[in-house]
Amino acid sequence: MPVAKFVTRGFQRYWRISRGLTLGAQGCVLDASNRVLLIRHTYRPGWHFPGGGVEKRETVHTALARELDEEAGILIDGRPELFSIYGNGQLFPGDHIALFVVRSWRQPRIPKPNAEIAEQGFFARDQLPSALNPPTFRRINEILDASAPAEMW
Repeated sequence: MPVAKFVTRGFQRYWRISRGLTLGAQGCVLDASNRVLLIRHTYRPGWHFPGGGVEKRETVHTALARELDEEAGILIDGRPELFSIYGNGQLFPGDHIALFVVRSWRQPRIPKPNAEIAEQGFFARDQLPSALNPPTFRRINEILDASAPAEMW
């Protein structure tokens, strides 16, 4: 197991034990053609929205901006729209994800693949990658269809 995966799993186990609730911030970044930005990580299968955990002394908006910049070189212009907050209890009963829709942004740089991010890209709804994470697929449909969000991720 690569060192990054080992360290990540170790921290995740620690957080699940030491915190009653964890919160993640993810962004559904849409371009002018409603293509969605997706990330493929090195440490988990499938394509996902960019995002990550909200750290101590960090707001959910700050965490979202940090993660979008780190993972995709996306800088948010204005305030993103909070789409929903989902329970994500498959691995940890207290985990939640705040999903934002980001329509006003710029991308002055595209980060090169690294130890965390294997690749990124914008995808049209009818050309989504076959290895798309199923909950991410459901969230894309909720957003693009303007349907009511589910309660669980």
